[in-house]
Formats: sequence, C-alpha cells, structure tokens
Amino acid sequence: MSSDVDQDRPTTNPTESESRAVAEAARESDWERPSFAKGLYLGHFDLDLVHPHPRATAEDEARGAEFLARLREVCATIDGAAIERDALIPDDVLARLADIGAFGMKIPREYGGLGLTMSSYGQALMLVGSAHPSLGALLSAHQSIGVPEPVKLVGTKEQKQAFLPRCAAGAISAFLLTEPDVGSDPARMGSMATPTEDGTAYLLDGVKLWTTNGVVAELLVVMARVPEHDGQRGGITAFVVEGDADGITVERRNSFMGLKGLENGLTRFHQVRVPVENRLGKEGDGLKIALTTLNAGRLSIPAMCAAAGKWALKISREWSAERVQWGRPVGEHGAVAEKLAFIAATTYGLESVLELSAQLADAGSKDIRIEAALAKLWASEMAWQIADELVQVRGGRGYETAESLRARGERAVPAEQMLRDLRINRIFEGSTEIMHLLIAREAVDAHLKAAGALAEKDASLEDKARAAAGASGFYAKWLPQLVIGKGAAPTSYAEFGVLATHLRFVERSSRKLARQTFYGMSRWQAKMEYRQAFLGRVVDIGAELFAISAACSRAEMLRTDDEARGRSAYQLADVFCQQSRQRVESLFTALWSNTDDADLRLAKGVLAGDYTWLEDGVLDPSEGTGPWIAEWTPGASETESVWRAVR
Repeated sequence: MSSDVDQDRPTTNPTESESRAVAEAARESDWERPSFAKGLYLGHFDLDLVHPHPRATAEDEARGAEFLARLREVCATIDGAAIERDALIPDDVLARLADIGAFGMKIPREYGGLGLTMSSYGQALMLVGSAHPSLGALLSAHQSIGVPEPVKLVGTKEQKQAFLPRCAAGAISAFLLTEPDVGSDPARMGSMATPTEDGTAYLLDGVKLWTTNGVVAELLVVMARVPEHDGQRGGITAFVVEGDADGITVERRNSFMGLKGLENGLTRFHQVRVPVENRLGKEGDGLKIALTTLNAGRLSIPAMCAAAGKWALKISREWSAERVQWGRPVGEHGAVAEKLAFIAATTYGLESVLELSAQLADAGSKDIRIEAALAKLWASEMAWQIADELVQVRGGRGYETAESLRARGERAVPAEQMLRDLRINRIFEGSTEIMHLLIAREAVDAHLKAAGALAEKDASLEDKARAAAGASGFYAKWLPQLVIGKGAAPTSYAEFGVLATHLRFVERSSRKLARQTFYGMSRWQAKMEYRQAFLGRVVDIGAELFAISAACSRAEMLRTDDEARGRSAYQLADVFCQQSRQRVESLFTALWSNTDDADLRLAKGVLAGDYTWLEDGVLDPSEGTGPWIAEWTPGASETESVWRAVR
C-alpha cells in the first residue's frame, strides 16, 4: 500500500488512495513486543502471554484501593438523577472530585498526579460511571485522550512540567480531532496551523465538532494541518492550546440522546496564536500521537461497559426475584432465566477483558494495540446487548423513565437511561465499523507483507508474478503449522479443569481462523480490503477468542486467591465460554455462507434511488412537516444559520 501522499496538502476531496495513505502513514507498523491477540489471528495461541494472569504490585494495589475508598465516599453523595434532569454536572461535584485527585489518576506522582495503574483507573471509572455515566465520560476524555496522556507519552520535560500539574489539580482538558466534514478520514482535515514569519508560533484556524469537555476545558489538544514551509514537510500536527486563548469561540453545547451531562460542543478557531513550545512531537506526527494515545485510552470504554453490566446484573437479579408471574418469580421462567444467565456471564466476561487488557498495559512488556482495540469493540457491543436485555426483563418499567417511576411511587430504576447512555460507546473513539477495519488491518498484516504486490490493485503483472513467488515461500512454511496443535490433545491445559475444553477450542479456532483468512486472501487478493463484512467477522471471531482466554485466565487467578470465589468464577467462566463458542461457530459459518454480495447490490440500488417508492407514505420531519419543524434564520450565512427543532 503506497504512503507517498503529502500530509501537508489540504485535500477537500482526497482520493481513496490518498486517504488510505494518510492513515497508513500514521499506523505503527513495527512489532517490537509480543502481542497475544495478534498471535490469535495468525494461528499462534500463546497462553503464556496471558497466564498466569498479570497483576499489579502489592504497593500499587494498596494505593489504588485507598483512592477507590475516597472516591466511593464522593460518589455516594452525587445525585445522578439531578445530573440527568438538569443535563449538567454541578461545579461542586467537579470540585470534590478534584480535591481527591480524580483528575490526575493517570498522571505520574512527580507531576502532582496519583500515578494509578490502568487496573485501578478502570475500577475508578466503573465506580464514578455508576454515579452517572457523564462523569465517567468527562474524566476519561480528560485523562485517556485529553492533554495528560499525549503529554505524558511524547511531551518534553518542559511540557510535562507546564501542563501535567495543572491537569492533576483539576484543569479539565479535551481532545479535538473531528470536524464537521471529517470523521474517520483525516486526509480531509481542514483545520490549519500556519507558522508565523518569525517561527515562534502557529496561527490556528478551523472548526472542531463533538469536542467532549471542549465546552468547559481549560486546556485542549488540537489536531491541525501544518502547510509545507521552509523545507519542512508539515502535515497533521498536535498542539496543546489554552482554552481561553484569543480567537477561540465555543459556538454551541451539543445535546444527545444519552450522557445528558456531557460538555460537548462545536469550537471555532480564528487566528489563534499557539507558541511553538506547545507543539507535541514533530510536525506531521499528529495522527501517530493520536493513535498511540488511543492504544491505552480506549480501555476507558470497557470500564464503563463493565460497570453497566454490573449494574444491570444487580437490577435484573433483584427484579426477577421480586416480580411474580404465574405463581413463580419471573427469573425462574426459562425465557427470563436465559437473559439472566447471559447478563451474568457476559458481565463476568466484560470485567475479565477489562482486567486482562489493563494489567497487560500496566506490565508494559506486551504490545496491546490489538488487545485494547478488541476490548473497546467487543465490550461496547456486548454491553449494548446487556442493556437491551435489562429493559426487556423489566418490561414496561424498563421503558419508563426513572423520573416517571419515582413520581408514581415506584423504585426509580433508570433502565431506559442505561440504553441511551451506552449507545454512544459503539461510536466513541472509533465506531464499530472503523474498529473492524483498523483491527483487520493489523490482523492481515502478515498476509499483506507476504502477498506484496498481489495485494496492490495497481501492481503490474510482472510485479505480481514476483510477489507470487515470494508469497509461496512464506505460505509453504506457515500453513503446515496450522494443521495440528495443542488444542487437538484431549489432556492439554488440564490445570484449568472444566475450562480446559474452552482453551483447547481457542487454540483450534485460532488455527482455523488463520486458515480462513488465508483462503480469503487467496480468493480476493487486492480486493480483500473491500470485503469488509468478511473482515469484520474475522475480527469478531478473534475478539471472542480473546474474551474466552481472558475469562479462563482470570478464573484461575481468582481460584488461586480464594477457593470459594474461584469456584464461583469458574462457573461464570464456563457458561460465558459456552455462550461465546456458539457466537464463534456462527461467525465461522457466516464467513462463507452469507448475503454479502446481495446486500451490496441492494445497497447500490438504494444509493441510486431505485427504491424511493418504498419511502412513500410518511412525513419527512427534516423538511418542516410532521411533529418536528426545522426553522432557519433568514439572511444568515450557511455557517451562521440557526436551526432548531420545535414541537
């Protein structure tokens, strides 16, 4: 795949190859440390990388526990219902969180932070998210992708001293990448950072959308394109920008279906002067910094999802035991019992995936870019299913708001709110569709390298012939390794007792997945990247195999620590693995038995307008008909137009 496109050239309409080249140039291509998840996609199930389960030191665990105790005291005083009702996090809540150091959980202690492990940080997000998910979003956006993380990773000593203590003390930060016309395609980025003539600063112009924390942030990380200048290539670059700098305008606070307390808006920059000392890394390193930040930053999503699972389990358990229908608690009826089992088993899986990923990140000896991405992808999808099942278990009370339940004297359980709040996690920090593509790119990397020109649609026949010869040598050595492995031996992994059969399944499925990926590469070659449904299923299979591995490793760790809890964990893990294996088998079947081609043909027809007759018979609310009317301020420019919905 070519990567010779100029990042410094603003392209309002980049070609597909230009967009791919920008993304590929930002991708970390080296694998200097082992990766458990990468091995799964290549048919190498190396359990030693995740078992025995990695753990924090006793000192780190003690410091984490001490902070979590203080955080619990603060969270117990937070009125989540008020945040939901007022769509606002009160200032006194933020002040109390700042007082106990919650804004510096991931910041090193030498810069005024708490220096907590990723594991303790995840537990903290679970706790604060249970008070209200908007709090978890605020704290994670501040620390996982806001100023602290990139400055900690790539900042100079001076930058760390200037910004980290402020952030640790409670100066809220935000990360600004997305633009009104730019989501996951950075080649289209329009924001510009033009160097001043004296070279001491940049002048920043542009608009950023969906700026979580941006409405209240004191410090911003902003991605902007630096033009070519003075022999420098420029490119997309990261800057730390003061939130109150001249030329910054927060034009609106956005409103969403969930996360009602979220301070998310649209921010405009006009000739904002940014000192050159505030540039993070070199010019053109912006996307690499963003992706590196997200490697561990994405783990905030699984933390919030695990918290949702725990809460859903508690509510569904209590309700299913209390509610009686046909002479028995509803939880004893098979249809509801199945849902309870799914919620309990999947919640165990969610926490296992979070804990393993976090501990691997803390250890630092493994490359976790795939693990973190899989954790985010899998957790956001499974938590959504849990929330949907909770609403179903609660029935009409699941659909009714907590405020309405409270008003008529019932327990105010915000089940429908959970559904609304969780929905964004399938979009936050890389949508499910984008995560499929990102992970698939890493999963098939070995195949792309082996295939060479075979995977390039514009390669000459001569180049393809040479590539075919090279690929033959690679696959001649690699494919025989996928025929048989440890999973074929009925006594392997015996130390895991009843869970051994699931680990043998993972080992066999890992080899099968690698073979199936090879078949796809052989069949489609350069067109493989367009088989997005196929690649998505490949990624999802790997995600389930990772989750099974995490569940088993954690169960054994818990059994070692506490025999009684270990037995309980083994039961949860066993059922979770059985459920996950069914999903894996279905995904394997769907790799080759699906409606992908028919779906694509139909989608093309939809885009061409072939089926617009199917849209007849309803009103279009966006054109002023029906219950919602869009109003426009006459005489305003496109950027100044004020659109609002009125009943």
